[in-house]
Amino acid sequence: MINQTSYDIETTEGPRHLTIAPISRQLTTGDYYATGVYKLSSGIAAMGDITFDEDMNEWTYNGIGQLNYEEVAEVADFIKNYKDPTGADPNLLQ
Repeated sequence: MINQTSYDIETTEGPRHLTIAPISRQLTTGDYYATGVYKLSSGIAAMGDITFDEDMNEWTYNGIGQLNYEEVAEVADFIKNYKDPTGADPNLLQ
């Protein structure tokens, strides 16, 4: 995932519109790389981070009480299977 994206989820407290923002870092070469960390927010409220392992198989979530395990698993599955739009530029990681 190069740029942030949106995801709508039905939670136990009703529908929520989430923003998912990938966190990237810049190497000394100037290239950017994905860290496997994705910040979740709903409106202006931060909801924690989903952090994937190197293979994008395992994940952890550090949000407290915002989403239950099943809801976070749904969002993690969305992130794992997300495909950037055609023409997305990996040099735009930020």
